[in-house]
Amino acid sequence: MVPTQSRPTIHWISPLPPAETDIAHYTARILPALSSHAEVILWTDADTWDLELERYCTVKSFNPDTVLPRDFTAASSGDGLEVLFLNIGNSWVFHAGILRMAQRIPSVVVLHDLAIQELMIEAVKGGEWRASVYLAGMEKWYGPSGMAVGRACINRSEQGSVISRKMPGFELALERAFGVLTHTKVAQESVQHRLPHLPCQMLPLPFEVGPKPSEMRTSTGPLRLLQFGWIGPNRRLEQVLDALAEMPADFDYRFDVMGKLWKPDLIYNKIDQLNLSDRVHLHGFVPEPVLEDTLRQAHLVLNLRHPSMGEASGSQLRIWNAGTPAAVTREGWYAELPEDTVYFIAQESEISQLQSLFHKINKDRKAGGKVGAAGRAYFEAHHAPESYAQKIIQFCEEVALDANRELAMRLRVDQLHSAQMHPSLEKRLQTL
Repeated sequence: MVPTQSRPTIHWISPLPPAETDIAHYTARILPALSSHAEVILWTDADTWDLELERYCTVKSFNPDTVLPRDFTAASSGDGLEVLFLNIGNSWVFHAGILRMAQRIPSVVVLHDLAIQELMIEAVKGGEWRASVYLAGMEKWYGPSGMAVGRACINRSEQGSVISRKMPGFELALERAFGVLTHTKVAQESVQHRLPHLPCQMLPLPFEVGPKPSEMRTSTGPLRLLQFGWIGPNRRLEQVLDALAEMPADFDYRFDVMGKLWKPDLIYNKIDQLNLSDRVHLHGFVPEPVLEDTLRQAHLVLNLRHPSMGEASGSQLRIWNAGTPAAVTREGWYAELPEDTVYFIAQESEISQLQSLFHKINKDRKAGGKVGAAGRAYFEAHHAPESYAQKIIQFCEEVALDANRELAMRLRVDQLHSAQMHPSLEKRLQTL
């Protein structure tokens, strides 16, 4: 049994601020609470990080292809159990190295996105992952058709976002996992169905609860619309623009888009073709204070997702924190939300429902305020970082006892497997 007075060590591998991904901000949000319960060591394969993180813990660099389990142990000063957490999202820019590491070192995987095909496919195309490893995994988990579809994606005759509903790909990231942490019921149920032996915990995605939002939204003037975040094709920006283009000529609005676009030229051209240049403003990635100020002024945030990647939305938590109403697709995690906390949009009648919603909020802006207030109340009750951190510690204790029994047997096999995948490891393994 683990002594109750022991202080566990959590090795946390994740993108870190200022990386332009909400998973980096998620790590920063939970860090104060988590470090109060455990020795936390952040590990990054990036060259730089926000030095503010070091107020709470140690930050270390690592090479995902050569780091060994003993390197983590050597960095710890604690006397309790040690657990390695790997954060997996769907962006190859931030998670390709972590994915490679997940396939060779046992860990608890924080699965932020159920569908990770785009991560895997783009990592192969970018030379950050071996095509043979990806295709072998697709064949293992989805049969010969899985390998065929995987080849089609690599050859660009098929898209990862399209195949993700039938072949999400999360299984490939969990082959060495001894536990999984998810933020949605659908992700938890999917993992349990495919990997019934694997402990899987669902915890509501945390976000620091800020001060009560003040009422800064105007009751007159243009309707303030906002979309932000990492904006890929599933975020429905093109469809929002189509809906706005068909609104009456006297409909007065301003639409701010803040974040990275998957194809900026495509969106700029579409805005020009639809004659929306005087109403739609593309800002790119903006500092958090600018985003927060715009959120507090917005009458409606567009947070649509189709297809859903099975993720919980850090963006939605930020929206609720600001007390702002949001339009979401009734799909995935969003479908689980209470009816009064968001405006639901049906994907099959997306444009017409968006137009009706624009008219509704423009006519009665207090109605939007009620939805924003209900969302804020739900957010406060379910998404505080302190309870999240406590449950992570509990999960550590549960999975570590079972994992340690098999870890000794698996570790040598995993390391030899690593050497085959990454020849640079062979010499280091000889010293074990």
